Amino acid sequence: MPELPEVETVCRGIRPHLEGKRFTQVTVRQPSLRWPVPADLPTLLKGQRVKSITRRAKYVLAELDEGHLLVHLGMSGRLYFVPCNTPVGKHDHVDFLLDSGQVLRYTDPRRFGAVLFLEGDTTSHSLL
Repeated sequence: MPELPEVETVCRGIRPHLEGKRFTQVTVRQPSLRWPVPADLPTLLKGQRVKSITRRAKYVLAELDEGHLLVHLGMSGRLYFVPCNTPVGKHDHVDFLLDSGQVLRYTDPRRFGAVLFLEGDTTSHSLL
């Protein structure tokens, strides 16, 4: 399971490529993760700008124009950037296409991670 330093490294790695960018499309290939990916996630994220990327415990938290995107890497999850024409692998569950043309890909062979959308104050959410 990624520990705090690894999650912090992920945040620092994606931050410069994600902050200030907008989601243009979200593709959910496998909604059955640790907790189900919200069915309306593509609609909720489309057009939203990423204000900041932070870490709260072992969660990656993206503050958006409206709401927050919460990602937990589980035991084997990864978030990384790929060119938009990169073939999809067996365990590539969610792609976030950005207005920069890059794709942030969430991969998790064991599916113990999570991709959730939070509304309102994140400090009151049960996971945080």
